[in-house]
Amino acid sequence: MEFFTTLENILQTPSPHDKIKKFEEFYTIYKQDKLDFNHSLKSKVFTSPSFEEICNIVPATKVPRRRSLNTKEDRAILVHAIAHIEYSAIDLALDHSYRFKDMPKEFYDDWLEVAEDEIRHFLMLEKILHKLDFKYGDFGVHSFLFDTSMATLELLDRMAVVPRYLEASGLDANPKIMQRLEKVDDEFARELKEALEIILDEEITHVQKGDKWFKYSCQKQNTSPSLFFDIVEKYLPGATKKKEFVNVEFRKRAGYSCEELEVLSKEKVCE
Repeated sequence: MEFFTTLENILQTPSPHDKIKKFEEFYTIYKQDKLDFNHSLKSKVFTSPSFEEICNIVPATKVPRRRSLNTKEDRAILVHAIAHIEYSAIDLALDHSYRFKDMPKEFYDDWLEVAEDEIRHFLMLEKILHKLDFKYGDFGVHSFLFDTSMATLELLDRMAVVPRYLEASGLDANPKIMQRLEKVDDEFARELKEALEIILDEEITHVQKGDKWFKYSCQKQNTSPSLFFDIVEKYLPGATKKKEFVNVEFRKRAGYSCEELEVLSKEKVCE
């Protein structure tokens, strides 16, 4: 079994559970060091995400928005939106591993481990969705994360924009959702909050890995890490606008400097 060819197949698998099964089989063999690596293989630039066959892809402005948490449908809309982020994140981690050749083995170890985490996160959320009598694909989704990944085809740009910036944004968003769930305080809210706590804790390590490989790439290209926001702004204009909430503690743990946190918060937030 060849590493990159197998990942290419997994990435293009439309069914979530088929994709997960293929990954589990692949990952077992990977951990046994029984895979061949052909680093000369050219990576595909995918023109559409694998989930297009099971989800209705709509502009981000057309994705359903919950009005409250009072109905099963509104609750399902919230869970579905988070599940879609986690499902997209599976492909992001797999694409990191697939796209970038001739990297240290630790690079592939890191991102396959992240893919395994994201699969667990997706399955936790899918279980909650099923309890609400909905399934993944019942609501429209956007392809923003996929589109951004296919725009960042160089290692330096990918590590800066995807794990170190976009995943880090989840460190800000997740606690705000958990605060809203505390006001509901029923079985659904408690189960979702427990899942989000696990996701939040593990996302810190994902951003840490993005930080590590971003700085590795900077060193390789003789580029200063201080250009981080310049890189991000190139792909996501407005990324450095003042954020409503910056999770200073968790972002620091994930590798953000005080100077970077001040760029996002537009105020002095740490020493």
